[in-house]
Amino acid sequence: MKLTTGHEYRLRQWSLMLLGLAGIGLLLWRLVMLQIIDKHYLQSQGDARTIRTVPLMAKRGLITDRRGEPLAISTPVKSVWVVPTKANVEHPDWGKLAHLLEMNPAHITQKIVQKKDKQFVYLKRHISPMLGKKIEALNIPGVHLQTEYQRFYPTGEVSAHIIGTTDVDHNGAQGLELGFNELLAGESGHYRVLKDAVGQKVESVAGKKQVISGQDVVLSIDNRIQYLAYRELLAAVKKHDAIGGSIVVLDVKTGEVLAMANQPSFNPNMHYQTVDHRFRNRAVTDQFEPGSVLKSFSVANILASGKYDSYTEVDTNPGWMRVSGKVVRDGKNYGVLDLSHVIQKSSNVGIAKLTLELPPQTLYETLRKVGFGQRTTSGFPGESSGYLSAKVTHNPFVLATVSFGYGISVTPLQLAQAYAVLADGGRKHPVSFVKIDPSRVSEEQVFEPHIAQAVNKMLQSSITEGTGYRARVPGYHVAGKTGTVRKVSQHGYSDDSHVAVFAGFAPVEDPKVAIVVMVDDPKSGRYYGGEVAAPVFANVMFGALRMLQIPPHSYVQS
Repeated sequence: MKLTTGHEYRLRQWSLMLLGLAGIGLLLWRLVMLQIIDKHYLQSQGDARTIRTVPLMAKRGLITDRRGEPLAISTPVKSVWVVPTKANVEHPDWGKLAHLLEMNPAHITQKIVQKKDKQFVYLKRHISPMLGKKIEALNIPGVHLQTEYQRFYPTGEVSAHIIGTTDVDHNGAQGLELGFNELLAGESGHYRVLKDAVGQKVESVAGKKQVISGQDVVLSIDNRIQYLAYRELLAAVKKHDAIGGSIVVLDVKTGEVLAMANQPSFNPNMHYQTVDHRFRNRAVTDQFEPGSVLKSFSVANILASGKYDSYTEVDTNPGWMRVSGKVVRDGKNYGVLDLSHVIQKSSNVGIAKLTLELPPQTLYETLRKVGFGQRTTSGFPGESSGYLSAKVTHNPFVLATVSFGYGISVTPLQLAQAYAVLADGGRKHPVSFVKIDPSRVSEEQVFEPHIAQAVNKMLQSSITEGTGYRARVPGYHVAGKTGTVRKVSQHGYSDDSHVAVFAGFAPVEDPKVAIVVMVDDPKSGRYYGGEVAAPVFANVMFGALRMLQIPPHSYVQS
């Protein structure tokens, strides 16, 4: 066996060391190539192959009236967005983009720089599809368009307070747009794509979420009656130089809202230019003392006691009375009146005297049963419950004043529901803004039918012989009550500011429609409910009955 010499051994060591160093050198060289020489190339390739999530907006459901007429629709629009790290602000067409968007180029650049860490920044939302095509044709890297929807309201101011508005993200902001938002909105989706450096789609990748479109909502509103109610209320507010007003039209048999309008109104298609107080649906949010229109329910309470009937007489002499050291008075001394004429003459003293003869809790319970002091079942956002104090049960003066409509506050919607109870034989129906299947109408018996019938007969005489004669409707028998309410000021009840009210229904033989009209602070020199509100009632009722094809009675009220 031949032994390896020392020289050969050292030669082998050097060979192995050189091979090792060569390997390490190659690794170091590759690292340099990756980190320095190929850095920009690899980075550009990574950037050019980015996965992006593209949102897909759900189409919001349609809102229609009961006859299928559109009240709120969604139209497709384009929104312009950028990826700040990809947006080329030095692009030769950057100025054209700014011009098309009606924006300052410097402001756009500043916006992009401030949000450079974001992957998605809107430049402008809800532009027309035609403008979107012009922007797309510029083909600026990093600038993208996506389809969204914008809400349009065909009836404008006429139905604004009922329908409401949506915000820029297409979510309900007010009115029934807000109330039914969960149904209308649907569910937005998205898809994921691999895009290159200039934003072009390379391929789709997994992870798509399907869009679920919103559901359509069919309202109880009849657009024909809605327009009529809006027109007549607006005319009255202008004629009498009033602050505003409200009108509610209910289907007596179902509780459906056929129309509801307020003044002042607003244009929902340009709602961003509207002052906040105009958005308020006063018919459901604002409360007022109803005055004499509440006497109908005090009379129902009196009759329900079984102690009195329509012919019961009450002495109202000398036109005033003291209750707990305070004075209740009439406009004049009516002397001795039967209960029917107490309503016809609208005697505060007569109503108060008979109410004070009954257990105090009965009036409170009656008013609660017809819906005062609590929200209706309408579900309208921001609805007020009104005000009905339990003090009525143990304070004689409060009891007396509530009996003729002071010391209690109601909304026009509550008042309309309460009058619908009288109209439908004492049956109370839940208020609804949605069209109801007639076979599924629910009800609660609040008064015995004969009680409602007796009150309705008195309310009819209030039209034919009393203060409500301007509410007569040609061809139909009408029942109703006027109210003229002094408004509260800093120094008590004002002699100069009033609320004019009328509430009623028709036709008396088989009531179909109940209407409440409220005009706030008329300054034309006329302010009584019979002068200001009753004519609005008459015009709207006449039109509504004809539109609903309810035949006139053979006898015409005169």
